[in-house]
Amino acid sequence: MVFDSNSTECCLFKGIISLHSPSNMRYLNRFISIVFTIYAALVFVAFLFLIFPLVIIASFFGKIKGGNFIYWLCHVWTDYFFLLLGIFHRNIYEAPHDRSKQYVFVFNHISYMDIPVIFKTIRRQHIRVLGKAEMAKIPIFGFLYRSAVVMVERGDPQKRARSVIQLKSVLKKGISIVIAPEGTFNMTHKPLKEFYDGAFKVAIETQTPIKPILFLDAYDRMGYETIFSITPGRSRSVYLEEIPVNGLTLEDVELLNKKVYSIMEEKLIAYKASWIKRVAK
Repeated sequence: MVFDSNSTECCLFKGIISLHSPSNMRYLNRFISIVFTIYAALVFVAFLFLIFPLVIIASFFGKIKGGNFIYWLCHVWTDYFFLLLGIFHRNIYEAPHDRSKQYVFVFNHISYMDIPVIFKTIRRQHIRVLGKAEMAKIPIFGFLYRSAVVMVERGDPQKRARSVIQLKSVLKKGISIVIAPEGTFNMTHKPLKEFYDGAFKVAIETQTPIKPILFLDAYDRMGYETIFSITPGRSRSVYLEEIPVNGLTLEDVELLNKKVYSIMEEKLIAYKASWIKRVAK
């Protein structure tokens, strides 16, 4: 086909080419990301206001019964949140998982989406999450956060020690705990960043087995770089084989730390986690 420079067909063809140019596509994708993020935020806030009165009521029933009910609400909240955002979650079990047992769950911390992924991953099992204290400052959400999370201020040794005592107390009450041993987002583009010892000390001191879980797609659903990166798509969590701590002492903390790190690192590479690929770019 031959196009005359003044023909309607030529103008239309040039318009299509212009629309699909890399720069225009970047602007379009950016616009779609912003709109979708605003939609996600509205859905998040709507559910927050919906369950907030129930959270207030639950807070009067104590840390155990009230806390368990708040976690149940969080499960329901996450189910609808993911459904409305078009995020489809599934668990992959590399080893059988016994929900009747207590664990120190550890996971790779890579995204703002990690918390809702926790609630999609660990079901029909009472848990408490160790979370950053600064999140409690967020209006309204902070009340829910304080009611459900064991908070830690990493910059304060005394408060950090109190958090460890709380975690041990939770385990004694028959409730599992969930900890990100990396502490903060892994921004290294390696499979994992260096682990803190806290989770492993608690596991050894309470003789509670460690259960590593991998979050494979949380980074793709919402990266740590910007809140405007949220996208629909798949979400997968991988349950790895539990790591017993029977007979270990505090002298074995470093060894246990390295063992868990090595297992999780190897599996993240095997599953080709997307943030690892970026090293080659």
